[in-house]
Order: sequence, then C-alpha cells, then structure tokens
Amino acid sequence: MKKKLVSIFMVAAMVLSMTACGGNSDSSEEGSSAEESSGEAYNIGICQLVQHEALDAATQGFEDALTELCGEGNVTFDEQNAQGEHNMCATIINQFVSDNVDLILANATDPLTTAATATADIPIIGTSITDYAIALQIEDWTGATGINVSGTSDLAPIDEQEAMLKELLPDAKTVGILYCSAEPNSKYQAEKFEEALDKDGIAYKEYTAADSNEIQSVVTSAVSEVDAIYIPTDNTMAANTEIVKNVCVPAGIPVIAGEQGICTGCGIATLSISYYDIGYRAGEMAYEVLANGADISTMEIEFAPEVTKMYNKEICDELGITVPDDYEAIEAE
Repeated sequence: MKKKLVSIFMVAAMVLSMTACGGNSDSSEEGSSAEESSGEAYNIGICQLVQHEALDAATQGFEDALTELCGEGNVTFDEQNAQGEHNMCATIINQFVSDNVDLILANATDPLTTAATATADIPIIGTSITDYAIALQIEDWTGATGINVSGTSDLAPIDEQEAMLKELLPDAKTVGILYCSAEPNSKYQAEKFEEALDKDGIAYKEYTAADSNEIQSVVTSAVSEVDAIYIPTDNTMAANTEIVKNVCVPAGIPVIAGEQGICTGCGIATLSISYYDIGYRAGEMAYEVLANGADISTMEIEFAPEVTKMYNKEICDELGITVPDDYEAIEAE
C-alpha cells in the first residue's frame, strides 16, 4: 500500500512540474506534448522610446505580468532605451531581429513603426500607443491590425478631457493646443480636442515644436495669446515638462494634460489612465501569443479599463484654481 501511494505522489509531482510557462495543457495537439514544451524560456526584446514616468510604468507592468505568468527564470528581458532618437530605435530593433527574439515589446509609437517595418515574423506587442491605425497607416480599421502586431492604447476619452477644461476653466476663451509636430498621434489627439472645442464655441490655436529645442520659444509665444493650454499624450512634451512649467506658471496660464506624467510636471489636471495597467495587459497579451498560440493578427487593440480625474495640487494652489471633490490629487514624489 505504501509503495502505491509513493507512486501516485511521484506521478502527481511530475504532472505539476510540466505546467511552467511555455507548456501546453492540450495533449491532443500533434507534435507537442507537455513533456516536450516544459521548461521553455522566452527571450523578450523591449524597446522604449525615452525614459519617462509613464513609459517606465508601462514597461514595468509588462515585465511583471509576463514574469508572474511564466514564472521566475522562464522569461528574460533585453530592455533597451532609444533615448528619444529614431536612429537608436532602429539600431535596437534591428538587433532584436538579428537575435531572433521570441517577441518584441514596442513602448511608444516610434518603436512600434520601426519594429513593424523591420520584421513580419516576430510578434510585436505595443503599448503607450495612441492610435494603431494612424501609426501603422491602416486605412480599413477593424480593431485588429491584421499583421504581426497587437497591444494596448493609452488614448483617454478626448471629449471628457475637453469637458474637464470647461469645468475647471469656465472663463477660458482661447485655448492653445501644444504638441510635437513629429508625432502623428499627438496631431490626431489635437484634432479631436479641437472638434470638442468647436462644439462648445471655444476658440483655439495650434502651437507645435519640431523638437525639444523649440519648446521654450513656442510656449513663450503661446502664453501671450491664450487663456489655457492643452497638451495631449506627447513623448517630446512629456520629456520637457520643466520647460513648459517654467514658462506657463509665471505667466498664469494653466495646462490641461493628456496624461498623468505631463500633469505632474506642468499641468493642473488630467483625465488619467494607468500606464502600469496597460503595460500589464500588454504582458498578458504577449503571454497569450507565446504560451497559448493566440493569433496576434486578430487580437484587437485594448484600452485602459478606467480613467481617473486627477490634479496637481501644487500648481493649482499657485494659480488659485479650485478643484471639485471628485478629483484625486497626484501624490508628490
């Protein structure tokens, strides 16, 4: 009897040992058994456009999700930062392709478009992307890309952001729309925000900077002509919020931000999503592709599950702006 019990326990232990990341529980699939796929490790290439609070959180969420799902030791990350440079982004992506990584995480639009151009075979999961159709120049958008790309979007409801501006700044007659002209997703958000302003009869002017070197002069021009500024989710502006703050706050011009990182740096309020959450969901999608064989070309782009009204207490106090009770204060770091 004791020998039979020992045998049962040994079999059970062997079955449990075959459930690590990369294993397939469907024994009916030809050419693949749990024993053959157990212990499989995945090598993930991560290209992040620039170091910034929001993008950092998305990368961390992605890594946490895959590590939790695969288990420690079954997934490795080659995390690279392009430092905002397209040429460096291309170098990183081409190295990933040369290394034949199992999957690429493209954190921001430039890494996504670069990766999609570099490979049609390696699965690409994007995150912190505003609009995949614009980024990948897909005309007949159905919700999925139809190619080796899927992922999560950081687009918050633009009309609700415009409503936030009206709520906090009811006397604003002219709004400046500030973004980097080199980022097509920023242009898309600007146009959507302008449509909402048109419906409410609020005037607006666009102010664009080609790169970080132009931001100070562009913002200086803007604050002399507008009552408030809106900045969409824009990587160039996100990396230079101190410049914006140093011009706007002394001039008494409030900024409504498209995401929390920009708001923390120079804004009064934002309709915030969690970049950690969209990164985490991107990691779950990557797991579905790697471990469960999901068809990435048919996986629909996913969005943040919820948004939160948030405000920058320090700047609001400095500008004398009162925020309703349903806004959540951004915690000081």
